Amino acid sequence: MDSAVVTPEGLLASVFGFPCFRPGQAEIVEAVRAGQNTLAIMPTGGGKSLCYQLPALCREGVTLVISPLIALMRDQVRALNEVGIEAGALTSANTEDENEAVFAALDEGRLKLLYMAPERLAASGTLGLLRRMNCTLIAVDEAHCVSQWGHDFRPDYLRIGELRRSLGVPLAAFTATADEETRAEIVARLFGGDQPQIFLRGFDRPNIHLAFAIKESPRRQILSFAAARKGQSGIVYCATRAKTETLAAALEEAGHLACAYHGGMDPIERRTVERRFQQEDGLIVVATIAFGMGIDKPDIRWVAHADLPKSIEGYYQEIGRAGRDGAPAETMTLYGPEDIRLRRTQIDESPAPEERRAADHARLNALLGLAEATGCRRQVLLGYFGEAAEPCGNCDMCRFPARLFNATQPVRKALSAVLRTGEWFGTGHLIDILTGNATPKVKERGHDTLPTFAVGRDLPRPAWQAVFRQMMGRDLLRPDPGRHGALRMTDAALPILRGEAEIMLREDTVEKSAARPVVKALVADEDAPLLSALKAKRRALAEAARVPAYVIFTDRTLIEMAERRPRTLDDMARISGVGMKKLESYGAAFLEVITGADVPAPHPSRRRLAGRPAASLYDRLQAIQSDLARGEDGSAKPLSCPSSLLARVAELRPRDAAAMGRILGERRAERFGPAFLAAVKEEQD
Repeated sequence: MDSAVVTPEGLLASVFGFPCFRPGQAEIVEAVRAGQNTLAIMPTGGGKSLCYQLPALCREGVTLVISPLIALMRDQVRALNEVGIEAGALTSANTEDENEAVFAALDEGRLKLLYMAPERLAASGTLGLLRRMNCTLIAVDEAHCVSQWGHDFRPDYLRIGELRRSLGVPLAAFTATADEETRAEIVARLFGGDQPQIFLRGFDRPNIHLAFAIKESPRRQILSFAAARKGQSGIVYCATRAKTETLAAALEEAGHLACAYHGGMDPIERRTVERRFQQEDGLIVVATIAFGMGIDKPDIRWVAHADLPKSIEGYYQEIGRAGRDGAPAETMTLYGPEDIRLRRTQIDESPAPEERRAADHARLNALLGLAEATGCRRQVLLGYFGEAAEPCGNCDMCRFPARLFNATQPVRKALSAVLRTGEWFGTGHLIDILTGNATPKVKERGHDTLPTFAVGRDLPRPAWQAVFRQMMGRDLLRPDPGRHGALRMTDAALPILRGEAEIMLREDTVEKSAARPVVKALVADEDAPLLSALKAKRRALAEAARVPAYVIFTDRTLIEMAERRPRTLDDMARISGVGMKKLESYGAAFLEVITGADVPAPHPSRRRLAGRPAASLYDRLQAIQSDLARGEDGSAKPLSCPSSLLARVAELRPRDAAAMGRILGERRAERFGPAFLAAVKEEQD
């Protein structure tokens, strides 16, 4: 690799094609490069992988990357190889030939990054292998998997701390979601007594539109949401395996490309779905949360939840799979009282200790607070992660502000009904009492004689259902699994019951705003045909190479091409995401789509300079050389400079005749040196 670019900044531009770091990346890259133990919490799509890939290229030895899923490792290795970086993975899915190729690259000292699943750390020969290959850095992706109470817990992550101590190398850990408790657990289990440098970068993903909607007809709502985004890649998360299959079938019947994914499927079927999702444009995967952590697909345009997620961390991680390329993306989460009841019961019936169940209820409360938000959702979401924010203008509550009312009296009436019936009944029976509906069940238990009977006739049944749902969302009422899900009052409700506090709730009319199409066009109308043509070219190249389309170029890169319409390879090299290797591999093909004409292939030395300041100087030097090929009077013996020499002059920019002579040699310096020096000086001035 050219020593002129073996810096994080140089590699970022020349290899990956990015003109500058994203906010927060540079400091993390420098800490990891310097060999400091590091814990970085960064949002999904914030560029975590570059924060260990760039240091790996700048450091001696091999960087071991511990990653939780085979699909994720294979995806990253493929993307690195595509930009010219030697990387490999040792996984249980490898063929014998693939393993031999990795071992050969290690033996020859070519490999810079080796990916490995945590389960492989238990193998007897792993430590010896890592020592022989000169492992000088460990990078841990999805570090929250070390948390024993997280839903992504991987027991073998607990071996990483001992591995770090055995090898005596620095460790860099990365995750997208980790509250204060999880961060402390990561530090303790991975770093032991060595306090790492912790980077907590912003959680905001401003390109993602946030929306929640009350469940009315979940299947119809999901179908409507998908119909407004037809042809775009999306994920629908469901709480059960059965629902993934029925909803995927409904989407297919409605004319979408869709398939189900869950843990009960045959492994080969799951891998087929993963491969299809990576390679096909516009595919919708309907899945349980088993899907997604290993899918590094940057152009997912939307994520919908057909059921309420388990926690705000889970919600954030799942919606974070949309819009990783920075282009507009959308989310919608459906929820209702049955979701709340299910999640509360799951926590209460968990074998976890009491303090853990209390913490899980608190996490669910945070998510329900986001669902029942009365103002900007992004403010609520970022506030949970300790960040202050202004109203975002890109959520349903900003677009369609909630209407509030003082619900203190209805809530007190509801609490009274709960207490007077001994906390033994659910929402339906309690609403019958409040609205004066003397059902046989109400009469049989004598509840038609209670003081609370019919005190709530001023509100219709749907409004009472909304009140009870919001009370459950505010954790004033909880289903009691010991009483078959009957509602019981929590301590949080006491101040309202006693008249010591008031409460405002939303006027809930099963608001449809979240399901309204708010699709933002990726490009202006006049650029849309070109973007379609660029995507078609990308798809053809991806199919020929048997790689996911986004490995060729991401949507964001194609959007920039469609908008800026580069005319030359120099212009193309300035498009974000077009590094040297991709410019060489695909630049001309995409330029031909844009310009409609063949693109002449430049000399490799000139192509290497494309988009850099040295490119224009190279072109001037080449013109000067052509003019002076037979000397100033045109009678001398022909003489020229190889393209590699012109490139060296353009890059090094010698300032005097002696320096120019060392590059060109005596004969060439005599003929071209003065004119070349004048061109260099003019470029610098």
